[in-house]
Amino acid sequence: MTAPGRWIACLAVPLFPLAARLRSEPELVEEAAAVVEGDGSSARIVAGTRRARRAGVKPGQTLAQARALVPQLATRPRDPDCERSAREALLEAAEGLSPRIEDGGEGVVYLDVHGLERHFRGIGDRAGDRTAVLWQADLGRALVAASEEIGLPARAGVAASRLAARVAAGLPDTPTVVPAGGEAAFLAPLPLGRLSPEVEVAETLERWGIRSIGDLAKLPEAEVASRLGAAGARLHAVARGLDPRPLAPWAPPPCFREGLTLDWPIVHLEPFLFVGRAALERLAARLEARGFACTRLELSLRLEPDGTAERSLDLPAPTRDVKTLLTLLRLHLEAAPPGAPVVGFTLAAHPDRPREAQLSLFGPEALSPDRLATTLARLFALLGPRRAGSPVLVDAHRPERWSLAPYAPPPPPGEPPDPAPPRRNGHGLLAVRVLRPPVHLEVIVDGAPEEEAGGRPSSVTTPPTETAAGRPAIDGRVKVASGPWSLDEAWWSEEPVERDYWDVELAPAGPQGGGLYRIYQDRPTGEWYADGVYD
Repeated sequence: MTAPGRWIACLAVPLFPLAARLRSEPELVEEAAAVVEGDGSSARIVAGTRRARRAGVKPGQTLAQARALVPQLATRPRDPDCERSAREALLEAAEGLSPRIEDGGEGVVYLDVHGLERHFRGIGDRAGDRTAVLWQADLGRALVAASEEIGLPARAGVAASRLAARVAAGLPDTPTVVPAGGEAAFLAPLPLGRLSPEVEVAETLERWGIRSIGDLAKLPEAEVASRLGAAGARLHAVARGLDPRPLAPWAPPPCFREGLTLDWPIVHLEPFLFVGRAALERLAARLEARGFACTRLELSLRLEPDGTAERSLDLPAPTRDVKTLLTLLRLHLEAAPPGAPVVGFTLAAHPDRPREAQLSLFGPEALSPDRLATTLARLFALLGPRRAGSPVLVDAHRPERWSLAPYAPPPPPGEPPDPAPPRRNGHGLLAVRVLRPPVHLEVIVDGAPEEEAGGRPSSVTTPPTETAAGRPAIDGRVKVASGPWSLDEAWWSEEPVERDYWDVELAPAGPQGGGLYRIYQDRPTGEWYADGVYD
C-alpha cells in the first residue's frame, strides 16, 4: 500500500521529441515545423509546432499530407542524441528538487516529494487539506519553472500514486494536485488502457465488460486476485489509487552529453563551430547547475557516409568558459581535420569540482579560480601540450636541471612563522648566486695554457667579448682552489663525466675582482665557465 503521507510528483514534457529538438534549435519555435520518423514515403509526422498544428498538421500524417497543408513546412528527423540530452537535462532539473527520482521514459520524471513541505508554503497536513494543497501546488510550479529554465516546457502533477500523478501531469491546467484520498475518484472515469494491463488480462477484463478504471476498482479485491493472479491484484490496487511499488532510483551518468544530428553534411569548420557553440552553452549551463566544471571534453563525430571520429581534450584545470572550450575545439580540429563531411556530433563533458579559494577581503584582489582555469586553458591551447606549467627542480646534482609540472595555485598564506633566533657563531651559510648563462673564462692551469686539461687553475680572466656584452668581470690570481669534483648525476656510472667543477678564491687584480666563485671545465670542448658566485 501507499505509505502514509507519501506524495509522488510527475513532471511530463508534452510532445517530447519536438521539445527536445526545439531545445537544440530554438529558432524553429515560431516556424511551421514538425518532427518526422521514417524515410521517404513511409515518413510520418510525430509532432508539430503550434503554427503547424493550427494549419492542420497532426501526428500520424504522412509527410506528403502535411506538405499539402503547409508547403513550407520545415521538417526534422527524430534525433536520438537530442532526445537523450534533453532527457538527462530533465532528470537533472528534477534532482535539484528531490534526491529520489525515477526515469519514467520519454520526457517523464517521477519524484518522491514526501518531506519537502518545509521548503514550500504551508506546514503540512496539520493545518488542513487546503494548506497541504498549497505547498504541493508551489512544488509543482517549481518543477515547471526548473524545466522551462533548461528549455523544456513541462506540466506537473502531484498525487499519492504514480498513475494519478501521471494523469494529472497530462491535464492542460498545470500544476494539478490530486487531494489525498481522492486518487480512486480521479482515476475512475479514465479508460482501462491507462493502466497498461497485460494482453491476456486486458482480454479477460474486456470479456467481463470492464471498460474504465472505476469499473475495475468496484470489483471485490479477493475475487480479482483469485481469477487473475498477481497481475490482476496489482492492477486492482492501482485502480483504487494505491501504489505499492517504490520508485526505481535514477543514477546520473558519469559525464554530461549534448549532441545533434545535422540536417545536411558540414564540410567547413566555421559552420560546425556555430552549431557546436550552442551545444557547449547547454553543457556549461548543466554543469553550473550541478556545481561542476569540465575537466575533459570528448567529441564524437559521425561522418558521411558511415564513418566516425573521436577527439579527446584534457584541460589543465576544470572550467565552464564556453569561449575557451570552443577555442580548444577549433585548434584541435584545425590540427587534425575529420577528413569527411560531418553529419552529427556528440559532446561529452567529464565533470569535476572547480577549484576553490578564499578570496581576500581587505588585501589585494585575488585571482578567481574560474578565471585562472580559463587562462590556463587558453595558454595550453596556444602553446600546445607539455609546454605550459610550473618549473620544478629535478632530483639531480646539476643546478640547472629542471622539469615542467602541472600548475597548481599555491594555498592561501597561513600564520607567519616565528622569527628565527639569531646565530651566535657569527658565521652564516654561503649561498651560490647562479650565473645564467655561464660566463666564459680564460683560465691558466698551473702555468700552462687552458687547453691542457687536468691541472690546477692558477689564474682566471674574463675575455673582452664577455665584458662588452654586460657580463660581470671575473679576474684575478687563484689563491685557493678546491676540486675537481662532479655535480652531474650518475657520475659514478660508466658514462663519462662532462664537467669538472672547482671552487676558487681569487685575489683582486685591480680595484675590482676577487671573491669566491664556482667554475667548471667542459671536458668535450676544454672550455672554462663561471657557474656561480658565493655571496
